[in-house]
Amino acid sequence: MFELYPKSGKIILKMKEEISPKGLFITIEGGEGAGKTTQAQLLREFLAPRFPTILTREPGGTPLGERIRDLLLDPGLRPLNPRAELFLFLAARAQHIDEVIKPALEKGMIVISDRFSLSSYAYQGFGRGLDINLLEMMDEFARQGISPDLTIYIDVPPEEGRERLSTATPFDEESLDFHRKVREGYLHYAKMHPERVKVLDGRGSIEEVWARVKEAVEELIRRWSDEASNNGCS
Repeated sequence: MFELYPKSGKIILKMKEEISPKGLFITIEGGEGAGKTTQAQLLREFLAPRFPTILTREPGGTPLGERIRDLLLDPGLRPLNPRAELFLFLAARAQHIDEVIKPALEKGMIVISDRFSLSSYAYQGFGRGLDINLLEMMDEFARQGISPDLTIYIDVPPEEGRERLSTATPFDEESLDFHRKVREGYLHYAKMHPERVKVLDGRGSIEEVWARVKEAVEELIRRWSDEASNNGCS
């Protein structure tokens, strides 16, 4: 949490333990054209017959989040100051946590989110060049102690990802150099946190990529389901 110390006038980040609700939180990440939305939908269809599962997205997932999404994707509002862009994403995330993600996890549900905090790290941190340490502190404040149990990053070279796009958003239209920096950000974070982020090759058919996603989540789902059964949770 953040605390303001009056004598120094400094804002100090006091670290606290991550919240571990009884549900399971999985996030799907990827650059433009990586196919993450399709894979998130396939994952929900795979899990929903066996477990209470919801699929949500960022920015979005709530009425406020969807309004913010419209603002972020409005080409008439570009160019957007990188700090303003980050604040909009964090505002959507804070509401998303409070209104959707945290309540679902507390009910023991599986939550799948199409993008989450790692997108901010890659796009606003590496892509826009904002200070990573400050960005992570602000993101922690917005997340309210909630972190994914598993993040799947679907890795596709930016050149290939852009060729797959049928429609373009302001983010799609950023330079190739920007998207290379975004990819660098994803891979950098995954290298630092291999226990939490699984990097999957996003090249190939939808079915081939889905087989990799399914394999990446099955062991986690088995362990989580066993723990829930042992604790008397349904």
